[in-house]
Amino acid sequence: MPRRPHLIPIAAVHGRRARLGAASAVIVFALAGCSPGPAKIAVPSPGPEVADACTALIQAMPAKVLDAKRRKAEPASALTTAYGDPAIEVTCGVAPPAGMAAAQSQCFEVNGVGWYAQQVTNGYLFTTIGRKLYLELAVPNKYAPEANALTDVSDAVKAHNTLITPCT
Repeated sequence: MPRRPHLIPIAAVHGRRARLGAASAVIVFALAGCSPGPAKIAVPSPGPEVADACTALIQAMPAKVLDAKRRKAEPASALTTAYGDPAIEVTCGVAPPAGMAAAQSQCFEVNGVGWYAQQVTNGYLFTTIGRKLYLELAVPNKYAPEANALTDVSDAVKAHNTLITPCT
């Protein structure tokens, strides 16, 4: 009786499964090794009222910014979060940046939220302006145009960060 081509000896199946299992394990470990790990972000020390309000704002941040998925920050804090690799860093409860006192004239608005922008070595640092809480977004050059990140967070900022003075 001729062998049927779709029937494979049991020993060959077990050997093939073992090779596939080993190959799958190598792929899983390789992909895990590519994970960027937690983003290291300095944690501010605001007063309790600001910290509570910032916690709600950070929790309301979207799952993605500029198509970059949310990732863990280190040290773990309710005042920070991050997205993508290199990390887009989000920090709430920061002190106003130097130069912000004169920044009202430098305020630009994105979807109803005023921002102060500072170019830094590897991108831009955006800080909310005219709101109760100071929220910072550090956006690396990789995501140029960096200001597009502000569109993704504007709904959370409007909902959880009280407007005091709009951009003029």
